[in-house]
Amino acid sequence: MRFHSNDQPLWSLEPLTAQHLDGLMQVQLACYGADFMESAALYAARLASPVQCSLVAVQQGQVLAYLAAYRSVLGKVTPLHGGFACASAADTLYLHDMAVAPERAGEGLASALLQAMLQQAQADGLRYSALVSVMGSQPYWQRKGYAALLPWSAQEREALLSYGEDAQYMAQALV
Repeated sequence: MRFHSNDQPLWSLEPLTAQHLDGLMQVQLACYGADFMESAALYAARLASPVQCSLVAVQQGQVLAYLAAYRSVLGKVTPLHGGFACASAADTLYLHDMAVAPERAGEGLASALLQAMLQQAQADGLRYSALVSVMGSQPYWQRKGYAALLPWSAQEREALLSYGEDAQYMAQALV
């Protein structure tokens, strides 16, 4: 998917691949700092997972934003630094991480990534989308249709705590 202005390509959305890892790491560091950094090796392993369906926004080869996601099950929380585990009966698009380079904020990159990802999830027959909201982003996700959902198992609640005290598991139905 390409976005144009006056017939000039501004940026495009494409599947996140290993060629994007350096740019992803730069965006991640700029957005989250060292405390929430996840390694390039971990992202490479996630990209190798058959359930991953991540997207990236690029302009002339430069990563502007990304949305790391995979097919999962409602209620499963991927801990910080966790892999993308295969789910036998996936019903949920799990949004693990979305970040936009600070200098590109306000250009609609996050909304474009999210919209494209949700449309694909619906086309694939997934019934829900879920995520862990961090760093005070709950109001943003509420505006996008997500609501807080308490993880129902002790293991999932423990995984949620890996993101810090203010982290919140949120979900929405895809209809």
